[in-house]
Amino acid sequence: MKSLKSLNGFNDLNDLMDLIQRSLERLEEWIEGNLWMGFDPHDALNSPILRHLSFGNRILGILFLQSLKRCPVNVRLLLGIKKGYNPKGMGLFLSGYLKKHQLTGDKSDMAKAEFFIKWIRENSSKGYNGYCWGYNFDWPNRSFFAPAGTPTAVNTSFIGSAFVDAYEITGRKELLDVARSACDFLLEDLNIISNDKGTYFSYTPLDKRCVHNVNALVAALLAKVHSHSGEAELLGYAREAMNFTISCQHPDGSWPYGEGRTEHWIDNFHTGFVLEALADFISYSGINDFARQLQIGYCFFRDNFFYDGAPKYYHDRLYPIDIHSVAQAVLTFLKLRKLDPQALSMAHKIAAWGIGNMQDATGYFHYQIHRFYRIKIPYIRWGQAWMYKALANLIMEESNERLG
Repeated sequence: MKSLKSLNGFNDLNDLMDLIQRSLERLEEWIEGNLWMGFDPHDALNSPILRHLSFGNRILGILFLQSLKRCPVNVRLLLGIKKGYNPKGMGLFLSGYLKKHQLTGDKSDMAKAEFFIKWIRENSSKGYNGYCWGYNFDWPNRSFFAPAGTPTAVNTSFIGSAFVDAYEITGRKELLDVARSACDFLLEDLNIISNDKGTYFSYTPLDKRCVHNVNALVAALLAKVHSHSGEAELLGYAREAMNFTISCQHPDGSWPYGEGRTEHWIDNFHTGFVLEALADFISYSGINDFARQLQIGYCFFRDNFFYDGAPKYYHDRLYPIDIHSVAQAVLTFLKLRKLDPQALSMAHKIAAWGIGNMQDATGYFHYQIHRFYRIKIPYIRWGQAWMYKALANLIMEESNERLG
């Protein structure tokens, strides 16, 4: 495998922003050429062959999923897996195109955003108390089996947040109403567990796991909607959820993925989710009690997850280098740039590293780099949607920075 490129010598900011702009254009051409459809690292059971061979057994499902996820050759078409729209990916594309429209005022970008808005509303999971979204594949994992369409707190929080952004940009109340409806799902359909530390929300209606990025993302969306609706109940739940997640922060500033016996790892992009959500909670709620925890969490993130511009997956080792970590690192540094005068330059450096090391000549981004091989498969949600959102946000924030 070719060696990784260092971007340390990239000193001219104008040239760097030109690189990032061209990267976004190449990525946009690729994703629009594929009509925003694609494969996913977790879509193994969309194969009629593997679904039949799993016999409905969760452990066999996990085996097939993990095997396909780690395979460097994309054999999905041979297994009968078709490209599809991913609800979370569509929400991320909505966020990215809204940012691009804000920057350029291009009506075509808003027209594409309208396509995502319509698709997302029409493809909400049915049978729940509010708008909510899952995945377009059966998802077996170590804790439960979620059939395709089972709504998750993570998907619903990201998509709900995109609708708040759309409302703030357009002023159209029906978009805020979608986000408010998503709060009904979070409060009425998820399992909510309270103890002396606070409250946490389950990942799905099917489980009672405590996963910190889930809890923080729910709290952030509730706070964002509260900032417009003024509903005390939303802020109360948001505060209790954030109390719980803050109480589980390690003294060094890190968070484990979750509180389950097998969930104590510390990784890059889930830490980024928690930090972004905490920053949004503080900003939208006006509650600044957790400013110190945000600061030490940011310092842990900045000091432990990067090596010469490359984002590490885990805090204690470099490989695998994952495109999701690249995108989330850019977004996290942008969100927390007020905490650190170097944060914006870190976002630039990581974006440039990702472009130089992981963008394919055809425009899409590779999935992972391992020590002795790489997986080049163009996953639509995991890689392309996240990088589109990250690059669009970076260009927007750099433009704002130059305007003062």
